[in-house]
Amino acid sequence: MNSKIVITGMGAVTPIGCGVEKYWKNLIDGECGIGSITQFDAGNLAVRIAAEVKDFHVGEYMPKKLINETDPFTQYAYAAAREALGETLPAAPERTGIVMGTAMAGVSTIAATQDVLTNAVHKNVGPRFVPRVLGNIAAAQIAIAYGICGPSATLSTACASGGDAISAAAMLISSGEADAVLAVGSESILCPLVIYSLANAHTLSRNNEDPLHACRPFDRGHKGFVIGEGGGALVLERGDHAEKRGASVYAELAGWANNNDAHHVINPVPDGSVSARCMEQAMKKAGIEPEQIDYINAHGTGTKTGDRAEAAALEKVFGNRGPFISSTKGATGHMMGGGGITEAIACILAIRNGIIPPTLNLTDPEADLNFVAEKSRKGKVAMAMTNAFGFGGQNSSLVFRRTE
Repeated sequence: MNSKIVITGMGAVTPIGCGVEKYWKNLIDGECGIGSITQFDAGNLAVRIAAEVKDFHVGEYMPKKLINETDPFTQYAYAAAREALGETLPAAPERTGIVMGTAMAGVSTIAATQDVLTNAVHKNVGPRFVPRVLGNIAAAQIAIAYGICGPSATLSTACASGGDAISAAAMLISSGEADAVLAVGSESILCPLVIYSLANAHTLSRNNEDPLHACRPFDRGHKGFVIGEGGGALVLERGDHAEKRGASVYAELAGWANNNDAHHVINPVPDGSVSARCMEQAMKKAGIEPEQIDYINAHGTGTKTGDRAEAAALEKVFGNRGPFISSTKGATGHMMGGGGITEAIACILAIRNGIIPPTLNLTDPEADLNFVAEKSRKGKVAMAMTNAFGFGGQNSSLVFRRTE
């Protein structure tokens, strides 16, 4: 199908604000959502910091019965979807699809349930445990609430899950399977089990004494990423369908791509050659050249191997003084499945507002790239790209274009 794919709805639940407007304001104002863990006693852990969702009142989004039956990752997805969709579906129920992206689904509920079970005298697990932790249940709960009867899929491609959810949604529309698709990404993995594993893999920042400066994407002082949580949602729609119903259009999804490093379970290809190819494929689909990209929301987690490989890839594709580049993870932490969507929203809002969000804590760049450091910057953005790279060599790149 030749019609453009456009964005007609957005929703966000993040560590720096719930709701797209608040998320964006705090992002460009340089707010940081990283602090000491409050959800459980982390006093004995090597890593005691995270970017937790704050001021999230789940009762404003879903009924009490559903709250008791759902994991936080589902609740964040549900709230973001509600903001993106509003009161009505963008298309007929059978022509509306949903694609969910999550890396680890209900892992924190699994860990907590096993901990209780191990120490309990009477071994009992509730009947809702399994549907609560399944990855596809977030999409299912949203579909039930809105009557979405079209294509439904859940992707788990590690930290690329949110970006891949957008790509899959676009492919469903391009193939004629749907007129509109809700792409959702969400994550809530905060629990000792996950922290122990990631800390032992030497991927997490241990700057417990100074959490606001713990995540340092692309900085020489980077020592690991900070776990974040939250969710995001986008409504993707066929352009002529959106025009016919008079929908507001935020941006066009001009290009998308996905590939795999085929190199290592955790570490990316050091020279960034495969992720560079992913960016090039996304631009090829958009029909543009590298010099037409004005802003890149980089994956930039704050790990040495990841940042160096991505910097090499960016230099390979765009040269040293190419587009503005920032990583918003210094503010939100690494939201994994939720990050791919909320970082896409940052690109869309950069296009609409002519403001590039900053990379917090970037005081001594390790690479000679056109970074926007510490403070947001005004600048015309007609084209923006966002990258999401994950364990297993998963690479995702998306290109958004300004619409008149």
